[in-house]
Amino acid sequence: MNKFEFRLRWIARIWSIVIIVFTLIMLIGYAINWVKTGVADPHAMKDYPAIENLIPLTLILSVLGLGIAWRWEGLGGAINIGFFLVGVAVHFWLISSRPYSYIVAIALPAPGILFLVCWWISRKD
Repeated sequence: MNKFEFRLRWIARIWSIVIIVFTLIMLIGYAINWVKTGVADPHAMKDYPAIENLIPLTLILSVLGLGIAWRWEGLGGAINIGFFLVGVAVHFWLISSRPYSYIVAIALPAPGILFLVCWWISRKD
């Protein structure tokens, strides 16, 4: 393992830790609210279509890919990027045909891309 690969791997890992911790904080908050009030989000609209759950589900699975990438870089990076792209496609299909304009959204697949690059470099050795 060369210095570049080592640094790239740790940048991806640190970045993924931040995303995983943020996601866990959000999920724990919803779980605590669900236990206390009986609903995960009291401000959610009543009787909204169940298909709208696809976007948060794909984002959670994308974050799960970051956790998997700690052990299997290629698989985890591919899961991360794949589910992120599915989430973006569902967003275009359900919500808006405008471009996915949130610059923050780039933060989610970036460590997955870095994990894939590390996997590709280590595969060649």
